[in-house]
Amino acid sequence: MNPRVLLEKYYHNNEQGLEIVYRHSRRVADKALAIAERAGRSDVELAFIEEAALLHDIGVARTYSPKLNCFGKAPYICHGVIGRQMLDSEGLPQHALVCERHIGVGLTARDIIDQKLRLPLREMTPVTDCERIVALADLFYSKKGGELDREKSTDQVRSDLLRFGQEKVRIFESWLRDFSLDDVSPAPSN
Repeated sequence: MNPRVLLEKYYHNNEQGLEIVYRHSRRVADKALAIAERAGRSDVELAFIEEAALLHDIGVARTYSPKLNCFGKAPYICHGVIGRQMLDSEGLPQHALVCERHIGVGLTARDIIDQKLRLPLREMTPVTDCERIVALADLFYSKKGGELDREKSTDQVRSDLLRFGQEKVRIFESWLRDFSLDDVSPAPSN
């Protein structure tokens, strides 16, 4: 399976949207691989993590996200659920779960109710270490214009998560400890 080819399939006729999502996803994949290698993951897990990270935002193609050159009907918050549907239809159920569970440090059913999110009412939090690694890596990168290649510091990620409550920061902190990243700092930009 070639993640780039699969992204091209769903971003057909949208080169700009594809380029934004692919550049972001490549950064996330590189960060996820660095985390996974440091954590001593197997070659099979590393291959899966890279593929899943490259595909984690495939669902953005069907959202209304003009800044990302995507003009679908669904709100951006739905990109994880949409990505799961896309990858399930491609016969990639494990990759699909990464799509659904990668948003922030995960969305709980309580989050969906409290924030009145237009999402299915179910737990969408990372379960496996591979899912957590991709979600963790994603926290360090934005798809905003001009910020695609800039890695956030752990303090910036904490600040971003604090808007959603101290519990989200606590989960992030536990992931940093679990993957021995409590001393992590941004990689130099190219």
